[in-house]
Amino acid sequence: MNAQDPAPTRRGLSAPEELLTVPQVMARLQLGRSAVYDLLRTRQLASITLGRARRIPAHALTRTRTRLDQGAAA
Repeated sequence: MNAQDPAPTRRGLSAPEELLTVPQVMARLQLGRSAVYDLLRTRQLASITLGRARRIPAHALTRTRTRLDQGAAA
């Protein structure tokens, strides 16, 4: 690989995925801790576990926020 070759990416992502903590998700969704963990438990909000830390990809938060907004409008 020479200096002009682009760096390899995982899963075709062109930029590193932003991973959010539970408190960051709480702030963005304006929900409490229990509500966020309920979304995680019921798999309405996707997450990954890194060691003992739970992280939520930014794209998963966007999808969940859209679903919640559509549900509130109905």
